[in-house]
Amino acid sequence: MATSLIGRQLALHLQKNLWLGAPGCRYVSKAAAKAEVEFDYDGPSMKTTVPGPRSQALTKQLGDIQNVGAVNFFCNYEESRGNYLVDVDGNRMLDVYTQISSIPIGYNHPALLKLMTNPNNLSTFVNRPALGILPPENFPDKLTESLLSIAPSGMSRVQTMACGSCSNENAYKAMFIWYRNKERGQSGPSAEDISSCMVNQGPGCPDLSILSFTGAFHGRTLGCLATTHSKVIHKLDVPSFDWPIAPFPRLQYPLEEFSRENAQEEARCLEEVEDLIVKWRQKGKPVAGIVIEPIQAEGGDNHASADFFIRLRRIAAKHGCAFHVDEVQTGGGCTGKFWAHEHWGSDDPADIVSFSKKLLTGGYYHKEALQADKPYRIFNTWMGDPSKNLFLCEVLNVIRRENLLEEVARSGKALINGLYELQAQYPGLLSRARGQGTFCAIDVRDDATRDKILVKTRDKGVILGGCGDRSIRFRPALVFKEYHVHLFLNIFNDVLTQFK
Repeated sequence: MATSLIGRQLALHLQKNLWLGAPGCRYVSKAAAKAEVEFDYDGPSMKTTVPGPRSQALTKQLGDIQNVGAVNFFCNYEESRGNYLVDVDGNRMLDVYTQISSIPIGYNHPALLKLMTNPNNLSTFVNRPALGILPPENFPDKLTESLLSIAPSGMSRVQTMACGSCSNENAYKAMFIWYRNKERGQSGPSAEDISSCMVNQGPGCPDLSILSFTGAFHGRTLGCLATTHSKVIHKLDVPSFDWPIAPFPRLQYPLEEFSRENAQEEARCLEEVEDLIVKWRQKGKPVAGIVIEPIQAEGGDNHASADFFIRLRRIAAKHGCAFHVDEVQTGGGCTGKFWAHEHWGSDDPADIVSFSKKLLTGGYYHKEALQADKPYRIFNTWMGDPSKNLFLCEVLNVIRRENLLEEVARSGKALINGLYELQAQYPGLLSRARGQGTFCAIDVRDDATRDKILVKTRDKGVILGGCGDRSIRFRPALVFKEYHVHLFLNIFNDVLTQFK
């Protein structure tokens, strides 16, 4: 009876969310016909500035409980749908940032709501198991249906986790364990290894390192933070490791117009990577692994060529380092391919690929050699959440059924071309438009102006995000269509005219 009641309630919720709202925004695209999306609104509708009075009151209330310095506004997720986020003051905004790039197919997608009405799924949502010791019966099948169906080239193993930071943190551990096992050969840990590790000393706690890059962001936990170099606020006052930091190429855009200059810059950076690996080995802190993002996101949407990554992969292999590609923000289809590293055209792109965000769960794929050699070495209580695998299975069905990767390629082309036109129209204000798929960015003349543009655009009904020193990043859902692109461009142009 209880199951039947829950099913009816969820069915009513689904019906409510399929209702289409009234027209909201005066901006109508002339450049592309409106695409029909059954669960989408037809435009922004703004009733107050953001945050509105209700958001401000809730922020004050929450401020008595925890730090609210990063809170933008409070949301009404029941009324949000498709590409539109609704706040508690009734403002409806076109979301081109999507919870820091973590919403794959929009808010309240009917396919996901329908999943909730299936009584066979209730146990998965009600009972969250400790997956490392007591997984459910269908867990291998669900992993095969979801995560393994999209595994990167050359990888057949996946370790589930809960978020991006813990995915990278445990991937680092896997690289260290792999490296030490290589050094030991057939012999296991010595008595000295076992005793010294318990007091944080070598050789049991070896002085190994992970090489990362300037501008990188890999998370905020301690190990990840040692490889994060995007903003001071992430790192200040937190102890860290003495690990090597290589320069990430600072390229000129469009990439194809500066191929010679960019090739020289990438060669310089690769040469320094090799120098650092040698230097840290001589310091007694060998580099066990190299970690890099296919596109640096938080650090400013910094790109590099496919050749750069392929050559970096070779350098890692040459020096016996594991190669870890962090796809936490770039994975899931936003570049027009499911994994950004697919644009490199390599059959052997990495030893480890980490993920989270648009995949709704966390974890990392890895080569067989990086499988932990003993139980509990890569472990925590939950190690992910089977309910997220259920959602991911359905998200993948929607992506395939609706050809959303092709949709991303079309929308991305319209978006980057629109950004090129705007930077030509506002040369003293905008520069360096760049992107792959809808994973795009553009620079503003300074950070203060960038921040003002973000606020004014939000008050016009569009949510954007900042990154790096002065960039605006675009992170729409995969259901963001050409119509939405031109709707955004019209609103964005309205805002930019105020900054001439």
